[in-house]
Amino acid sequence: MCGITGFTSKRADKAEILTAMMDAIAHRGPDGAGQYIDEQVALGHRRLSILDLEGGKQPMFNEDGRLVVVFNGEIYNFQALRAELQAAGHTFATDHSDTEVLLHGYEEWGRDMVTRLRGMFSFAIWDKAAGKLFCARDHFGIKPFYYYHKGDSFMFGSEIKSFLENPEFDKRFNPAQLQLYLSFQYSPGEDTFFQNVKKLLPAHWLEWQDGKVTVERYWSPSFDADETRTLEDWETDIEAAMKESVAAHKIADVEVGSFLSSGVDSSYMACLAHVDKTFTVGFAEAQYDETHFAQDFSKHIGVKNFAYRITPEEYWANLPKIQYHMDEPLADAASAALYFVNREAAKQVKVCLSGEGADEFFGGYNIYKEPFTVSWYDHVPLPIRRAVGAVAEKLPPVRGLNFLVRRSRPLEERYIGNTDLMGERRKKQLLRHYIPGVLPTGLSRPLFDKTKGQDPVTRMQFTDLQLWMVGDILLKADKMSMANSLELRVPFLDRKVFELARRIPVRFRADAHNTKIAMRRAAQRSIPPQTADKKKLGFPVPVRAWLRDEKYAAVVREAFHTEAARQFFHTEALDKMLDQHLSGKRDNWRQIWCVFVFLVWYNEYFVKR
Repeated sequence: MCGITGFTSKRADKAEILTAMMDAIAHRGPDGAGQYIDEQVALGHRRLSILDLEGGKQPMFNEDGRLVVVFNGEIYNFQALRAELQAAGHTFATDHSDTEVLLHGYEEWGRDMVTRLRGMFSFAIWDKAAGKLFCARDHFGIKPFYYYHKGDSFMFGSEIKSFLENPEFDKRFNPAQLQLYLSFQYSPGEDTFFQNVKKLLPAHWLEWQDGKVTVERYWSPSFDADETRTLEDWETDIEAAMKESVAAHKIADVEVGSFLSSGVDSSYMACLAHVDKTFTVGFAEAQYDETHFAQDFSKHIGVKNFAYRITPEEYWANLPKIQYHMDEPLADAASAALYFVNREAAKQVKVCLSGEGADEFFGGYNIYKEPFTVSWYDHVPLPIRRAVGAVAEKLPPVRGLNFLVRRSRPLEERYIGNTDLMGERRKKQLLRHYIPGVLPTGLSRPLFDKTKGQDPVTRMQFTDLQLWMVGDILLKADKMSMANSLELRVPFLDRKVFELARRIPVRFRADAHNTKIAMRRAAQRSIPPQTADKKKLGFPVPVRAWLRDEKYAAVVREAFHTEAARQFFHTEALDKMLDQHLSGKRDNWRQIWCVFVFLVWYNEYFVKR
């Protein structure tokens, strides 16, 4: 795993600028650094050595030096591609570097090379003869790729923070993204909190040539259920697919460990992987600590478990550092916990396996049960449901009201992902400068349009794959692992696994009582039923309780009265929201945390820097 960055320019001081950009992401690759500079481009690479420790240095060139690549990630089918390319006449200079496959693959297949790759990747290939820069990001967005294009300036990188070191970068805040963030709790879509900085979306490639940028999609996920097979058939196929994927993801020239929570995803994976070490974090508060589950399971499979309990003091003290590493604000409270488990694992291993993607592929979120619960209410005429929902939205919160609000709208209107934190009415109350027309459904509705006629669970999964998973789950996985110079691999998020998962009927994914039905049954062949069937809890973090403690509420209140807070929010509305939570009148912790995290992030990037 590595970090890449670069830019196009005819400046004479490219070497100094590139060095500074690379230094900003040194945490992604502390084992080495490499540069390529010519009259048009500067390409930088920071290396975390995992494969071909001696021969895999970057930037890497093809035989005649016409192509040069910088690459972040792992290609799991590189050996098969290497054999195919050698049979076509290509000569390899390295013994077993997956990076070199990108060079010869691009020579042989051009842009279509990316459709053949199995792995996690973001890379940039410079074609000196054509004056063309070709970049791509993996199918599911496991590895990040950002780019900045304004006028004659173009730069790219694994992290936005590297752009800050380039004198041609014009750092400006993007207020429209704040409005979307307050609904999603993360920065959704291709835009970012920095004007003119975009994410290259999953399964997209980008070309820069003569100052022009072209972006195209090369693949799209789809679901097409096969109703002819039994549940037992799917169990067998899932077991085989996961064993093969875990084996492929374990290939490394260094030791591989595994994260382990109390849930089925990481437990199943740790069992299949046969690693020597697992890593777990919990909290000092007993009611939020599940490390004992992980420790008991590790004993069951005969693996050494390393558990760490996070104190409230260190959680809060590390928030600024964590938000700095995120590049953009992320209000998922579990992201900080992920920072600590990566930190502990990095003390002993260079690579860890993790369970991201299982919920999106196999139907694991509790919200996927919703279409099967009180389904009769959906047959009530929509105008009546809308009227009931409008009244319920204005009433004090009591059990059941949220159901009436949510079901007052069709699925494509109400579902933007696992988190729909604030509606437009609430955002208007909080924001000083509300921008009409910047709506979360502007991002989710086009995804629902692509799944017309399919069942509600499939439509939610399709949306989550391209919004929630990329913007929240994979963002924190990459940034928190790389902040600690640890490579994170995600065997569930594999092309072969998805080709299987996409065909599983909805009745074997979720119903009114269960999630990940087929996947849990497959897991029971390897792990105890009580682990395979354990209810999904997410990662319990005591933020709700902390925010009812004056000690921590005071930290938040101080942030709510900073100049930055006054610039963006009505501070009296923020105070009211906090007071209601402190007194127990309302449970506002998620909304409070979302605003607070944004202010912590803003302080890192627009006040301190």
